[in-house]
Amino acid sequence: MRAFVVREAFGLENLALVDQAVPEPGPGQVRVRVSAASLNYRDLLMVQGHYNPRQPLPLVPASDGVGVIDAVGAGVKPERVGQRVAGMFAQGWIDGPPDHATARATLGGPLPGMLQEWIVLDEAGVASVPEHLSDVQAATLPCAALTAWSALVTLGGVRPGDTVLVQGSGGVSSFALDFAVAAGARVIATTRSAEKAEGLTQRGAWKTVVTSDDPKWGKTVRGLTGGRGVDLVVEVGGAGTFAQSMRAVRLGGTVAMIGVLAGGRAEVDMTPVLMGQVKVQGVLVGHRAGFEAMCRCIEQHRLEPRVDSVFPLAEARAAFERLGSGAQRGKICVEVSD
Repeated sequence: MRAFVVREAFGLENLALVDQAVPEPGPGQVRVRVSAASLNYRDLLMVQGHYNPRQPLPLVPASDGVGVIDAVGAGVKPERVGQRVAGMFAQGWIDGPPDHATARATLGGPLPGMLQEWIVLDEAGVASVPEHLSDVQAATLPCAALTAWSALVTLGGVRPGDTVLVQGSGGVSSFALDFAVAAGARVIATTRSAEKAEGLTQRGAWKTVVTSDDPKWGKTVRGLTGGRGVDLVVEVGGAGTFAQSMRAVRLGGTVAMIGVLAGGRAEVDMTPVLMGQVKVQGVLVGHRAGFEAMCRCIEQHRLEPRVDSVFPLAEARAAFERLGSGAQRGKICVEVSD
């Protein structure tokens, strides 16, 4: 079978298409013929060696993918053959809070990822995807969509009438916008581009703020809420945007920490957190029960993920380069097999 791997050293230049043996499922396992995969910023960091410099190589990257079960191991019902499923990012995390074991058993590092024509996974590590989505669309769900769902619903408890702030138009933020609107919340979206602001409005954002023209956008966001502040911030920037998120959030509100696109380290003034009784909630993607609930919401509202571009497996390096450029609008996907 064909697989795209990071070979003996990190770096995009060390990504290569190789031939590997088709794996066989063992007891309690299923084999999935992968049809499509989707890239996340974590995947790029993993390939570059920035996410985990001690990750053993070679590695098949990409946490997200979807395909059809074509073989099962002992103890798995034969009826599962033919089911279209997505692989869960955290293979052993079924429900409840995470533990050290589930946090380490993740696809695309340290476990092999989805940029290969077949993959063997635990039976409990896969879940069905909405029927109305194409394979490419469904491949975007396991990480970016579930992270947004966990931030808003599983952990954030967003309700109708709440106000949610999302940053940018990347994968997590796009899904957060969709889910917040579906939940009956008002969404304020930040972006560095006036052109992208128009697109966010068309997709349901109540208000948009162009941050390239407004370095103190946190104050602006608070002003849009009449001085109250937003109930929840989907914080994808990290250290570079946290201070403004703290200005935007209401007393007693939540900042859901998801990404570090604008930096992972900085000196943080903790006084606003204490005096504002703000909850800073880390979000580690999510569990399978959350994924299944999210898929029911997607089906009910007929939501469709926004796909920026689709590359064939042989051009997966170009897909990573597109991700690194930051020019994408929506998810970058790879067609793995027919």
